[in-house]
Amino acid sequence: MTENTFPTADEDGFPAAWDAGLDESQEAFPEAAVADPRPASETYWSLSRTPLTSLVFTLPLVLAYEGGVLLLGRGSPRNGADVWLRQLLDALGFGQYFLLPALTIVALLAWHHVQHDRWRFSPAVLAGMCVECLVLAAVLVGLARLQNRLWPLFFGDETAGLLVRFVGFCGAGLYEEVLFRLLLLPVVAWTFRRFGAGAAAAGAEAVVATSLLFAAAHYVGPLGDTFDLHSFAFRTLAGGFFATLFVIRGFGIAAGTHAAYDMVVGLL
Repeated sequence: MTENTFPTADEDGFPAAWDAGLDESQEAFPEAAVADPRPASETYWSLSRTPLTSLVFTLPLVLAYEGGVLLLGRGSPRNGADVWLRQLLDALGFGQYFLLPALTIVALLAWHHVQHDRWRFSPAVLAGMCVECLVLAAVLVGLARLQNRLWPLFFGDETAGLLVRFVGFCGAGLYEEVLFRLLLLPVVAWTFRRFGAGAAAAGAEAVVATSLLFAAAHYVGPLGDTFDLHSFAFRTLAGGFFATLFVIRGFGIAAGTHAAYDMVVGLL
């Protein structure tokens, strides 16, 4: 009879090693218990945020700036924030030239120590950070150029600027529909009904009448356009379109469609 080779069991029938907090895989493969696999959280996004990686990544900037200032002479133009920080240190009695970059490095190292991060960095992560910075810088350049193009349109001195026209189109879409559709159209339809017209006929006649008034209003007053039959005919047609929308779809759709039409035609 051969000797029993199974693990010693406790009184409950479980292997004694389990009571010691080890599973069977750790007993059979003791090296698995001491292995130090890379945590799942150590991705590019997490590693690139660590203070140590940030220090290694920005150290060339520190060396290039401080070395360049020394090479060009301490009287060369310096960054404004650099001057302010050095003035603060001078006021506190710390005027040593290399104190500011040294404090920057020490602060990042202390931050890394407080966070209990590993004291290592990845060259691949540093390369990825270079690419990310270039992409983000390109995005900011694009935003700057977009602002340069849009700023005169939105905030230029010309009264025909984009912002002025946009505001005008919103007002036209809202208040022209309030006047000619929300207020006048029901009143005119009621008037035609009082003169004996049926409901459908009164509605149709009110649409035509208010559309003609809508078109004619564009040529009244000091800001009105010079009368033109072609534009008058189109504005009458547009008035009928908006009035029909008002009857079928309500005030909101009519006002929104009116404003959207003006914006598309006037801004694009």
